[in-house]
Amino acid sequence: MEAFILQILNGLDKGSAYALIALGLTLIFGTLGVVNFAHGALFMVGAFVAVTMSKLLSLSTTTIDPTRTDFLGNPATIDTPYVVNWFGPEVGATLIDWAVPLAILLAIPVMILFGFIMERGLIKHFYKRPHADQILVTFGLAIVLQEVIKYFYGANPIPTPAPDVFRGSFDFGTLLGFDPNTVIYPYWRLVYFAFAGVIIAAVFAFLQFTTFGMVVRAGMADRETVGLLGINIDKRFTIMFGIAAAVAGLAGVMYTPINPPNYHMGMDFLVLSFVVVVVGGMGSLPGAVLAGFLLGILESFASTTWATNAVPGINQIIIYLVAMIVLLTRPRGLMGRKGVMED
Repeated sequence: MEAFILQILNGLDKGSAYALIALGLTLIFGTLGVVNFAHGALFMVGAFVAVTMSKLLSLSTTTIDPTRTDFLGNPATIDTPYVVNWFGPEVGATLIDWAVPLAILLAIPVMILFGFIMERGLIKHFYKRPHADQILVTFGLAIVLQEVIKYFYGANPIPTPAPDVFRGSFDFGTLLGFDPNTVIYPYWRLVYFAFAGVIIAAVFAFLQFTTFGMVVRAGMADRETVGLLGINIDKRFTIMFGIAAAVAGLAGVMYTPINPPNYHMGMDFLVLSFVVVVVGGMGSLPGAVLAGFLLGILESFASTTWATNAVPGINQIIIYLVAMIVLLTRPRGLMGRKGVMED
């Protein structure tokens, strides 16, 4: 039972990332009809926004301390972060420690602006082009972004730690009646799961309960009719592209303490997230979220020792096997809509 609970937690952790990325992908496809193969790169850009915030807060000035010497007998130099000089030792240290959560404040405007530029500068020219053209151009853009990140940040992963208060693990065993230290799980992974839940709920609430969201949903169902009512649906869809980019970017920001960012992390998640979207049903937001968590849990159980001993390599192919089974039995996916990607 303890191992079962732990695998469920692992699956929810993985599923959170899959669901957030797939949610943004589905928003873009559902509104604009664009198959965006650069969406994984947006996840990567968000992660490096967190890296940038950490580096900015750690910028320091060098001073000489005449009362101390180094091993050669020269006056010692001391590096003091600017935020420590500006706000004092305690506040400055806290800002540096909380660099990843603070990066959310930077990531939201950066990713929305990035999404606007991407949609207006490139994507809008491919609305009426075949999906193959959209895939090629967005995949090319993803490679360009990947190489830009590699040029400025290097090829090696960059550790970006969580705040000190969230380091360590939470003991689930004591809550569930088990012996202490039988079911423990890292605090930050629990934070990531909760964060994903908040973002997913916010997106659904925005689409369901706001006038803007209602118009967007109407435009997704019948774009021409909404346009005939005098509503500039294209402008609203552009805003939705920015929101989708922000969702992917925030997912990347909060993922940095779990997996140190590197220049190819976007590609690592891209294929899996598209599988999630297809399994959930192209254009279905609930389907994307449901499939993300289901596939995350399945991948977690497939990574256990007994599973890999029974079927070597099953953890690497389980998601694709499930996708094959789902598409053979339900070609539209779990919650796909009629007519989507059927032309």
